[in-house]
Amino acid sequence: MKEVEVDQNKILLVCNNGEFTTVGGLCTHYGAPLIKGALLGDRVRCPFHGACFNTKTGDIEEFPGLDCLPKYKVKVEGGKVYVTTDKKKLKKRVKKMCGRVPGVTHTVALIGGGPASLQCAETLRQNDYGGRIIMVTKDEQLPLDKTKLSKAMNIEIEKVLLRQNDFLQQHGIEVWTKKEVLISLLLKMLEEKNVTFYTSNGVAEIRGKNGKVKEVVLKNGEVLPADIVIVGIGVIPNSDFLKETSVEIDSRSAVVVDKFMKTNIPDVFAAGDVVSFPLPLVGHKRVNTGHWQLAQAHGRISGLSMLNQQVAINTVPYFWTMLLGKSIRYTGYGEGYTDIVFKGSTEERKFLVFYIKDEEVAAAASLNFDPAVARLAEMLLMGKRITKAQAHWLQLP
Repeated sequence: MKEVEVDQNKILLVCNNGEFTTVGGLCTHYGAPLIKGALLGDRVRCPFHGACFNTKTGDIEEFPGLDCLPKYKVKVEGGKVYVTTDKKKLKKRVKKMCGRVPGVTHTVALIGGGPASLQCAETLRQNDYGGRIIMVTKDEQLPLDKTKLSKAMNIEIEKVLLRQNDFLQQHGIEVWTKKEVLISLLLKMLEEKNVTFYTSNGVAEIRGKNGKVKEVVLKNGEVLPADIVIVGIGVIPNSDFLKETSVEIDSRSAVVVDKFMKTNIPDVFAAGDVVSFPLPLVGHKRVNTGHWQLAQAHGRISGLSMLNQQVAINTVPYFWTMLLGKSIRYTGYGEGYTDIVFKGSTEERKFLVFYIKDEEVAAAASLNFDPAVARLAEMLLMGKRITKAQAHWLQLP
């Protein structure tokens, strides 16, 4: 790979088996330089957050991110490589999408306003689905890049929208905000048993006396007498509204789906943090792993399934977080690991850790060791198994 610049725009030139191709040089997710990423075959993986792009077409093939890379013409003459660009196409590229087709009465309802729903909606439009698409979310805003909310406190809402309203309208994607999907019968049954719901409120204060709770003060000032207060903390799949339905839910409240993101109910699909899905990396064991990249991967597969395109989920979890200005990356599925192989130095804040299970690398984490985790993710996706012994001498950057 070689990075060149045209009109202050980065372009990535790739030579693979003697064939030259050129695409945009910056990841469409957060603009990371792909020259620092991992190239395996016709795919380059972003070193920062793991998005993958086809170097021949520029298409995004693994997430996070919504858009593709621009692609340019390239030719070789007299031992020199010439790249032809269109100034209007130097930025990231949106896949061709249709809109709603008049007369098509079919409707897809997407419950939730996260990346899985948006990716599913765009996948449908990219594959010529002409029916009505409705995204229903209890949020007040259009779909957001919520990962940015944990990085800055003063960011403007317009800067974290995944898509602008005019984009959604252009492609016939309706977003219903401030809506909750609840079971119009379950509430009534509970209310008949003197259960009262305060769905548009919050707890401002819990008051007590002699070490015992006495009342709860709501944010609107209302005071509720209380003998016991039960507080729910942690991350739990938001599937309560399905418990009185026939949709299969596992013991951890995750919606069970197959490799095509299908539930046990015909024409009902699920994606994102709420699902338990078969992960090829661990022998198709069902896992519930909440993360941006996986949610988008789920959304794409569910969208294709809705169009009767049977594409099985095949992805490797890829996570990241920021701590004191440093980015930590992680890939794989390390639950139940029994040993580690450590490379680097904690004092220098530069290291790579392999998590070992059954004498093989199950996952890896890194700090300032790019693009090691990106490269490992590609190796795992290709089915390559790395033994503990190999991990000791393996050179990934």
